[in-house]
Amino acid sequence: MPHKRAHIVIPEELAAEIDKIAGKRGRSQFLVEAASREIGRQRMIRAIARAAGSWKDEDHPEIRRGASRHVAKMRRESETRLSRRASLKK
Repeated sequence: MPHKRAHIVIPEELAAEIDKIAGKRGRSQFLVEAASREIGRQRMIRAIARAAGSWKDEDHPEIRRGASRHVAKMRRESETRLSRRASLKK
């Protein structure tokens, strides 16, 4: 990936903290990684905001009493099916 040099100004205390973690020669890479994570986080926040309201409780009556109950029920059903199949193979 091509690089672009950018002059940024940060507080001395922040630069010192970054240097403690990444070293003076690792400052740019540290800032690139931090900026990349933040861009990903901001994209996720925007996607969540755009999706707000898309989930309708009435479209998912199976989890009315809670998702964990529904998942537990599905797991029990799966275990029952597997047990039945295992007993048929014997």
